[in-house]
Amino acid sequence: MSIFEAIILAIVEGLTEYLPISSTAHMGFTAALMGMEESEYLKMFQVSIQFGAILSIVVLYWKKFFDFKNLKFYYKLAIAVIPALVLGKLLDDKIEAVLGNQIAISTVLVLGGVVLLFVDKWFKNPKITDEKEIPVKKAFIIGFWQCLAMMPGTSRSAASIIGGLTQGLDRKAAAEFSFFLAVPTMLAVTVYSIFVKTWGEGTAHAQKGYEMIMSSNENIMVFIIGNIVAFVVAMIAVKSFITVLTKYGFKFWGWYRIVIGIALLVFFYTQR
Repeated sequence: MSIFEAIILAIVEGLTEYLPISSTAHMGFTAALMGMEESEYLKMFQVSIQFGAILSIVVLYWKKFFDFKNLKFYYKLAIAVIPALVLGKLLDDKIEAVLGNQIAISTVLVLGGVVLLFVDKWFKNPKITDEKEIPVKKAFIIGFWQCLAMMPGTSRSAASIIGGLTQGLDRKAAAEFSFFLAVPTMLAVTVYSIFVKTWGEGTAHAQKGYEMIMSSNENIMVFIIGNIVAFVVAMIAVKSFITVLTKYGFKFWGWYRIVIGIALLVFFYTQR
């Protein structure tokens, strides 16, 4: 992988990780459009640059994450992430099997877009405007909604934000809690993919991807640059998304998903 390809993928990761449009789908499509062959190295790189995106949330909301007097905040995140940890482990093989199916992912992108067109009409009377007002039970339910994103193309952000709306959160509170929940969720996925699957379980494919990243100074540099770019771009994207979502709702993102999804369906069908 060249540094240019790594930067492009990292920009896509940073832009899409916290938007309701599926970062997994966009990185997969971007890699395909650049002619990059699917490999364990590519998969490992795509997982590893999530660390930069995770760090962006911690930095943007550092007062929240380092307020050790507010132990309930950490407790709520710990409870909310349990469904993803359990179901993610149980469905790991099935998720891996779908990741390379661009037709299926494009279809889910379109269907998710249709759902987003109606979200603003479904949830009009929010009662919770701040994370501190979210009960532990509601946080746990939002954690289950997040699990819908285990189908590649769904979007973890969209699933958890809609989950928040179903629990009476307003758009801003739902989006921010989705960001907070992303930190332990994505950190767990990153650690599991890089360390547990690589060494703990002795998975040959994961080991190969890890070894390729660490095989040369150039590959290590690509990894570092990818994380830095993902970090910077994600910080910008999160701030912009909160503003757009609060003012305009989900309809824009719904139409975006539909248009992109249809275009990609046509592209991948013609490539068959």
